[in-house]
Amino acid sequence: MTSTARPLLNRRLAEFGTTIFAEMSALAVATGSINLGQGFPDTDGPEEVREAAVRALRDGRGNQYPPGPGVPELRTAIAAHQERRYGLSYDPDTEVLVTAGATEAVAAALLALLEPGDEVVALEPYYDSYAASIALAGGRRVPVTLRPHEGSFRLDLDELRAAVTDRTRLLLVNTPHNPTGTVLTRAELAAIADLAVERDLLVVTDEVYEHLVFDDAEHLPLATFPGMRERTVTIGSAGKTYSFTGWKVGWVTAAPALVSAVRAAKQFLTYVSSGPFQYAVAEALALPDSYYDAFRRSMRERRDILSAGLTAAGFEVFRPAGTYFVTTDIRPLGEKDGFAFCRALPERAGVVAIPNAVFYDDREAGAPFVRFAFCKREDVLREAAERLRAM
Repeated sequence: MTSTARPLLNRRLAEFGTTIFAEMSALAVATGSINLGQGFPDTDGPEEVREAAVRALRDGRGNQYPPGPGVPELRTAIAAHQERRYGLSYDPDTEVLVTAGATEAVAAALLALLEPGDEVVALEPYYDSYAASIALAGGRRVPVTLRPHEGSFRLDLDELRAAVTDRTRLLLVNTPHNPTGTVLTRAELAAIADLAVERDLLVVTDEVYEHLVFDDAEHLPLATFPGMRERTVTIGSAGKTYSFTGWKVGWVTAAPALVSAVRAAKQFLTYVSSGPFQYAVAEALALPDSYYDAFRRSMRERRDILSAGLTAAGFEVFRPAGTYFVTTDIRPLGEKDGFAFCRALPERAGVVAIPNAVFYDDREAGAPFVRFAFCKREDVLREAAERLRAM
């Protein structure tokens, strides 16, 4: 047994324990609750994509180590997707890198691009791996908080500009935004682009929910704005778009020097991953527009079912313009502590949710907000709504 006064966990990770997702998912299993906490669908994606993975396995493609940057078929498909959807032209050989999901892409980008002490301005609340990855890279996170305004969460551009200092190295942007469901507007993205160019900043942009935007919202990649292609690392993922989150296939698109830097870090994380699934995702990326339209329409309907149920149960609901999460305010229920509320909710109502405070540096700012996932079957969402109304 090791005896030492020094803590076993290094100081950079000391503030991070078991993720709230693991805790709440375990609570869902233990109580038999409906899990609207962790963001994974309860049905698989397109059958033809699943069969493509089976075919790759049977044909012996990807059963051994795939190429470090990703299989050529997938890199070519990613480049074609960016060109077709957004008019962004990337060289599959030098400007595309396949990763073990978007989480590894974020970690590899920050490990590669930050020096100890560099500041990273990030939109708060933010996905919990952002904070951990910045810490691992020795960076310092500087949150700019999205605040409730007229039924959604909005970015204060003056606050963003004020957060940038001479020590700022990088902006970490997420749109469509998890957990708030905000989709940054053209004007907001243009202002971010102007700031990045003016202050010569790198930008890492997490766009994994690019195909999940609703109503009048539009997803606009930051790399399409003037001066941004050469300074932006864009992160995408197959998990959210095709409902195969367990496959862990993500990617980076960026200028050659940026991709080379990210790959230098990535090769010492997983090295390679998801061999047969890469071939399947290459086929998925070629699906016709009708797939994306139907997928978006289905998720919009589920959003509306859950939002209506939460409103009827007494929550204040922030109707999301993107992602598959609904953020709520629990204060109309006479509650104010999201952690206590979520930990008690399985016993009270048989439903699991996530306290948004885990996504904030300022836990008090996030205390009254709770996130529910609507990427579940419609009957499951209706049952959850009924349980919450009866709470």
